[in-house]
Amino acid sequence: MRISISATNYSWPGGPAELADRLGDVAQAADDAGLDTLWVADHLLQADPSSTPTEPMLEAYLTLGFLAARTRRVRLGAMVSAVTFRAPSLLVKAVTSLDVLSRGRAWLGLGAGYEAAEAAAMGLPLPPTRERFAVLEETLQLALQMWRGEPGPFRGVHLTLDDPVNSPQPLTRPHPPVLVGGTGEKHTLRLVARYADACNLFDIPDGGATIRHKLDVLREHCATAGRDLADLDLTVSTALAPGEGADSFVQRCAGLRDLGLGHVVVITRGEPWTPETVGVVAAARSL
Repeated sequence: MRISISATNYSWPGGPAELADRLGDVAQAADDAGLDTLWVADHLLQADPSSTPTEPMLEAYLTLGFLAARTRRVRLGAMVSAVTFRAPSLLVKAVTSLDVLSRGRAWLGLGAGYEAAEAAAMGLPLPPTRERFAVLEETLQLALQMWRGEPGPFRGVHLTLDDPVNSPQPLTRPHPPVLVGGTGEKHTLRLVARYADACNLFDIPDGGATIRHKLDVLREHCATAGRDLADLDLTVSTALAPGEGADSFVQRCAGLRDLGLGHVVVITRGEPWTPETVGVVAAARSL
């Protein structure tokens, strides 16, 4: 089983003066342990439910650039970027630059966005839901056009670009993998089936009923799009409880594997990652 971690909490002891070293140590541990991906949350305000908005939060793509320099093999991405928080062409260029500078280790993680309070606090656009999903689809189309190196304009309902040049092209070919975040059955999972390489479900304690249902819906969308569900990277987000040991975590991952999920993305609750907790989740790689 592939195991990834997502950094959502940056409140290490020592404060900002030690933050770079602490984050670097976690990145090195993830790299050394053979984890699949080191994700970061893409928020400007701290959004961890167990924290407060005034706790430390790093800008995602500058952080990913730092992590690219501190690692050699682990993949890197944002889980996930709200589509309206950056100009779409800028986002594609950022992910492309990350892929080139990390020697082919970047993801594009993209979602419609939902944090109205964050958007209002930081002066970021958050249009109505219908418009956000339309922009999300056009951004996915734009990314694929830019990564194909197709010359000429992009003309969408919401996005208009005269000549979206993307040079250099990413090292990952045909392009960095795309993960569309969210589990909405009508819009989000349809976009996963049409454009994405991966989805992200959630580890809900209901005996797997929700996951099975979401996979059934996604399978139907894939059939409509002429794709096979088996071609998608089916990831699932779960949390490492404070003090949880490797045996407990491995058992939980075994249950997720039995549901058909081969890639677990782990966050922490109430505390940031440490090299020791990275070692706990790495134990599940043997599944």
